[in-house]
Amino acid sequence: MEEQLSKTEFRNAMARVCAPVNVITTNGPAGRGGFTATAMCSVTDEPPTLLVCMNSRSAQTGLFFENRRFCVNVLTQEHKELAGYFAGQRAEMEDRYAAAQWIDFRSGSQALSDAIVSFDCRLTEARLVGTHHIFIGEVIDIRSRKDGHALLYFDRNYVHVPTQAGSFGG
Repeated sequence: MEEQLSKTEFRNAMARVCAPVNVITTNGPAGRGGFTATAMCSVTDEPPTLLVCMNSRSAQTGLFFENRRFCVNVLTQEHKELAGYFAGQRAEMEDRYAAAQWIDFRSGSQALSDAIVSFDCRLTEARLVGTHHIFIGEVIDIRSRKDGHALLYFDRNYVHVPTQAGSFGG
């Protein structure tokens, strides 16, 4: 019988994985909400699809299920404070939104105006795995910019990629 890993051991290992920092927003009949996440990735490009993970204990879970849409906003290094707000450092949602400028997609989803890229997604599937909901969304619109350096999370700290990070192949 295999020995099960401890939660602490797993979390410490995952802290060594570098990930982009995103603010995931929703807007619709149930209201608007948002949270900071690093658990986001591409699923497929036919049709363009992303997945995002959200703690099932979040008070906002219902908003995402009821609105049936979400927007993934990939943050820049200038958004470190905003990432903290959407991670819960500002309790009131209106205070979180007031800390930045937002634009509307045709769908009504709100995108961070200066995000590196924003993906407007229609929630197509959700699954509860352990402590988190996995939201799968078909990308219906994209807004991006050419400049900016991604805000990353590594070893429990925000970091960024330098302008000239170097290249492989020496």
